[in-house]
Amino acid sequence: MSADDLVISVCVEDSRWRADVPEASALIERAVGLTYVMGGRGDIQHVTAELSVMLCSDEDIRVLNRQYRHKDQPTNVLSFALLDDPGEIARMRQTGHLALGDLVLARETLLREAATHHKTPDAHFLHLLVHGTLHLLGHDHRLDAEAEAMEKLEIQILARLGVANPHFNGSGGATSVRETLRSDIR
Repeated sequence: MSADDLVISVCVEDSRWRADVPEASALIERAVGLTYVMGGRGDIQHVTAELSVMLCSDEDIRVLNRQYRHKDQPTNVLSFALLDDPGEIARMRQTGHLALGDLVLARETLLREAATHHKTPDAHFLHLLVHGTLHLLGHDHRLDAEAEAMEKLEIQILARLGVANPHFNGSGGATSVRETLRSDIR
């Protein structure tokens, strides 16, 4: 797999993203491309893959979170994966083209969490992009073993992007992906 086989569409729904994360497009390309290569699956080789990233407000993501997860509150990132659909994988095998799905990120939540955890908005943005893209590629953290594997992969990818371990709690210890998700990804 190579990042050259990946097409990323970006939609900026909330124009304030441009001021808060001015390099968003370049960061998306780097994070999503590297995650696609490092976190990819054997069954999606030799295809052209695509995904979309929407940058929106807390209110926009709250509506989606309520509609699709039945949680009437904003969250930092939502991943809408198409690899869960066996029909999509069959179409991919026939056409050589795969739609991975969509990522949606909320501006205000990202900025609030970055400030709370003493991270730059860019570093937290990269973390959420990596996390969300791993979900689009079929990784999950519902079970402890899955969570550990996903966390390890996240840390490796983020290190390559120049971002410190986001699961390190700053007081000499580390938090698990589940603890991080409880506080960040509602």
